[in-house]
Amino acid sequence: MREVLNQLIEYKSLDKATAKEILINLAQGKYNQSQVAAFLTVYLMRSITVEELEGFRDAMLELCVPVEIPEYNTIDLCGTGGDGKNTFNISTLSSFVVAGAGQNVAKHGNNGVSSVSGSSNLMAHFGYEFTNDIDRLRKSLDACGICFLHAPLFHPAMKNVAPIRRELGVKTFFNMLGPMVNPSFPKNQLVGVFSLELARLYGYLYQKTDKNFVILHALDGYDEISLTGGTKAITNSEEQVLDPLDFGFEGINPEDIFGGDSVEDAAKIFESILKGEGTKAQNEVVIANSAMALKCGKGYSLEEAVVYATESLESGKALKTFRKILEV
Repeated sequence: MREVLNQLIEYKSLDKATAKEILINLAQGKYNQSQVAAFLTVYLMRSITVEELEGFRDAMLELCVPVEIPEYNTIDLCGTGGDGKNTFNISTLSSFVVAGAGQNVAKHGNNGVSSVSGSSNLMAHFGYEFTNDIDRLRKSLDACGICFLHAPLFHPAMKNVAPIRRELGVKTFFNMLGPMVNPSFPKNQLVGVFSLELARLYGYLYQKTDKNFVILHALDGYDEISLTGGTKAITNSEEQVLDPLDFGFEGINPEDIFGGDSVEDAAKIFESILKGEGTKAQNEVVIANSAMALKCGKGYSLEEAVVYATESLESGKALKTFRKILEV
């Protein structure tokens, strides 16, 4: 590892095979904590390359506990986090809206590292019991069109890294990897990323897969559609900048989508929006992100997708879906 660290500190990069080997060794506990911490922080000081990201991704997928559910044709809505914006749990809320609108969802989530409340923190707060039992996950999809995949249960090799990530408390390249390593290998994916540079890396790697994908980066820094300005969207066939007006909405202010200072705050916002008690701005942000997921998974036009997303949220279908997953 010392040799690798020296190489990285000198701004040299790793090839795909080396990156994969290092991550497998790291997962197997072959490096000490100081070496792991140093390795993680290198990528805060210099950009990751396509080959490095691809090698890390391949290692994670090789080591994961796979979830074989191809017949459900699911979509994942997942952001990298790490944008420092502390919004409410937009992608998690949107997952239930999308499931309520009839598109199966395999939501990959984790506890927050650089944010107050990750999707797993939120689900645990409401009493959801995480599982990697395939029969229970299938039962969840059959009952309510969504299953929740708590990342640590499917990436057990990462247990050596988790405590170090928590102690560092900042985004690392594992934030970059999160959306890429859903253990159910969904054929449809809505991905939010924290930088335009990472959006382009993702676009390059996703073009090499058979996924339907939308990669999002708000031009003012959010890892999702924020409606605070324009959003870069990269898909299988095009790149475009989406304006709030494209969704039929006016722009909003950053403080309108603040997520609170605790898991309890985040949960209160989450529940109020599902119950139809959210603000206009909160509802519109959820609908915009849900619409892009429905466009990706169902092939709707953007206008159609906005209609279906709005109906799912306002009719209570999304709330019913959320309550059902807690029962299942």
